Amino acid sequence: MGKWKDGAGELTLPGGDGVPLEVAASYRARRRGLLGRDGIAGALLIVRTNSVHTFGMRFAIDVAYLDGSFRVRSVVTMRPGRLGMVRPRARHVLEAEAGALARWGLEPGVRVRVRVEGEGTG
Repeated sequence: MGKWKDGAGELTLPGGDGVPLEVAASYRARRRGLLGRDGIAGALLIVRTNSVHTFGMRFAIDVAYLDGSFRVRSVVTMRPGRLGMVRPRARHVLEAEAGALARWGLEPGVRVRVRVEGEGTG
C-alpha cells in the first residue's frame, strides 16, 4: 500500500463480507481516534502504531493488533480509561465496538484486507 492518508474504505473479513472502514493516518487523526464519539459503524484503522489507550473514551472497544501484512497478531477488549500494552510486532491497530471483532471472526492468525478509497487492496 502506498502512502497512507486519512479517509474511508472497506475492511474485508475472512468470509468475504465487507465492513465500513475509517483510516486514521495523520498525526492528528491517529491521536484523536475514537475519542469523544458514542460509537462507530464499522471499524477504525490506525496506521503506523503498535499501542492505543482508551482515556476519554465513552464506550468499550475491541482492538486488533495487525502486522505489516494485515494479519491479526492479537485481539483485546479495552474498557474506557485503560492504557494498552505495546505490541512490538504490530504495525497497525484496528478498533471497533466491543464484541464486533468476535462477531466478524477476527482472531490471531486471520488476515484481513484493507481497501482505501482511491487505493488498491492491502
